[in-house]
Amino acid sequence: MEVTFIQSPNYSRGRHNRRILAIVDHITAGSAEGALSWLCNPISKASAHYLVTRKGEIFQMVKDEDTAWHAGIVNKPDWTLYDGSNPNYYTVGIEHEALGGQALTEAQYQASLWLHRHIIEKYNIPADRDHIIGHYRIDSVNRQHDPGPGFSWERLFKDLADPASQYPAIKIKITKPEIHGLLINNQVYAPVRKLAEALEKEVEWHEDMRAVIIPPINTTIPAAPPGSVNIVTGSSIIPGVIYNNTSWVPVRPLAESLGRKVIWDNKKP
Repeated sequence: MEVTFIQSPNYSRGRHNRRILAIVDHITAGSAEGALSWLCNPISKASAHYLVTRKGEIFQMVKDEDTAWHAGIVNKPDWTLYDGSNPNYYTVGIEHEALGGQALTEAQYQASLWLHRHIIEKYNIPADRDHIIGHYRIDSVNRQHDPGPGFSWERLFKDLADPASQYPAIKIKITKPEIHGLLINNQVYAPVRKLAEALEKEVEWHEDMRAVIIPPINTTIPAAPPGSVNIVTGSSIIPGVIYNNTSWVPVRPLAESLGRKVIWDNKKP
């Protein structure tokens, strides 16, 4: 997913030797345009690392390795990880374009879910209610409605705990036992290793390139972005996804790259 960088002047360089421990979610209480203008205005003395718009766009205003000024004022906190120091030093702040009590749009939710997964994987953050919090957990007096009752907490934690739960299950019949796949954006995905082995192919994992290799190959292997994976066989490079530390690949492109035919059975999906 594309992230557009717009530098805010409102940040502190570095993290004061602190490790990123948590994500703090916010709402803008206004439009994305207004929020970007304010969070990039030196007068505001406020910023966030990211902003997710109602259209599903993601803007980054402060680099992860630097400290954004999004949650530094602490007032009657209810957060077990708060240690008395500035929470900006060890958190990533995500703003969401919304008014108080307003729910996220579906495009916005999906973009935010992707961003949460990306940050969680990059910094090895547990996907629980101590490590992913609302601003109200830090300032329960002045930010008690940030991000407010419309924020999709239950759905977010469910999807982070079991990403595949949001997608319909699909049976893939090659050999016995059947492979359990998922229908993602109108494409059938399967775990790469299970599918390749069912097709009697060997599988290699290249950590440095985030790539699954099914030999032989005759193409240059590109590095996949965080949260994704490339499946490479012959001259084909097929973008895949990672769920629960498992690489998933679209079934038809991989099968056809290996010289196999795919038939969709409407009677027995």
